[in-house]
Amino acid sequence: MTPADFKAVSLLMETYFEGLHQADSALLRRVFHPRLSYVCATHGDELCLDLETYMERVDSREPPAKRGDPREEHVLEIAFPGGRLAHVTAHMSMMGRAFLDVLTLVDDGSGWRIVTKVFTYVPLED
Repeated sequence: MTPADFKAVSLLMETYFEGLHQADSALLRRVFHPRLSYVCATHGDELCLDLETYMERVDSREPPAKRGDPREEHVLEIAFPGGRLAHVTAHMSMMGRAFLDVLTLVDDGSGWRIVTKVFTYVPLED
């Protein structure tokens, strides 16, 4: 891991959070690998989607920004277990839920991309 790698992954995460907040699939496509695996690990809501199916869901939702949801996100960990492999754990709140995301990234030669998004969520308490 180099300082440039850490900066690149940090910038990627800013784009990731903004893309989710705006429900902007074009922005999210910049951070996701074309072969993304999207996995919900919440008990009773388990699912596994590919990139295109996930982007259809993003395109059909009302953007949290438009709903007036505040941006609440935190990167909890960025790790580089291998030269072309990174791991990010992040927390965010939107759409009435608190999410915990575990992301696996690879440097595919054109930059860092998220290849797996595994997450769980709980409803936010009022």
